Amino acid sequence: MIEIRGLVKSFGRKAVLKGIDLEVADGQFLTLVGPNGAGKTTLIRILATLSKATSGTVLIDGLDLTDESIDIRRRMGLVSHQTLLYGDLTPDENLRFYGRMYDVPNLEDRIGVVLQQVGLEGWRHDPVRTFSRGMQQRLAIARAILHRPSVLLLDEPDTGLDQHAAEMLHKLLATVGAEGRTVLMTTHNLERGLSMGDRVAVLVGGRIAYQADKSALDADSFREVYYRSVRGSI
Repeated sequence: MIEIRGLVKSFGRKAVLKGIDLEVADGQFLTLVGPNGAGKTTLIRILATLSKATSGTVLIDGLDLTDESIDIRRRMGLVSHQTLLYGDLTPDENLRFYGRMYDVPNLEDRIGVVLQQVGLEGWRHDPVRTFSRGMQQRLAIARAILHRPSVLLLDEPDTGLDQHAAEMLHKLLATVGAEGRTVLMTTHNLERGLSMGDRVAVLVGGRIAYQADKSALDADSFREVYYRSVRGSI
């Protein structure tokens, strides 16, 4: 579903991504871990068509990211550090706005379904600015899946959440991932990275340093691989 070949992104003379090769199969949940500054957000922004690569190729469901970005956007949902929500609007109004952008059929029914999925049906008519950070992230997930995307991009979605809210969010993401979507999630938290999804990959210094099926790893071996990868990039 996601195929990345030789992806390079430079800002001036500084290369942030240095030749990324990565595949995510249809329906797979890949967790990408790496330290701050590894290039995780840059990669997500390119896949989300918010930034252009310097070189390399990206295919999403067989569509070329460079030439078919509009079609790709309709197949993709994004949850990032910023919720992309309007604080003075209610969840119902936020979702109706985005739903009209994506021409979501039976929009009113669909809004009810996704709000129930994220546990916010009781706050449907409350201003989003009154929500906690965790509630806003759950609504951001509702917004991201509203148009039934086949690919979901998650850029450190638990940033700023306390432990309880983060655990709730990850349970929700596991449910969303189990619905057959292809999911790529970035995080710098090794424990959460290993607990989520089917595969894990390590991004260090703009390169994929390691990737494997989650079933082949335990917490200790993954931690050892990760820190060895980080030390090797210094």
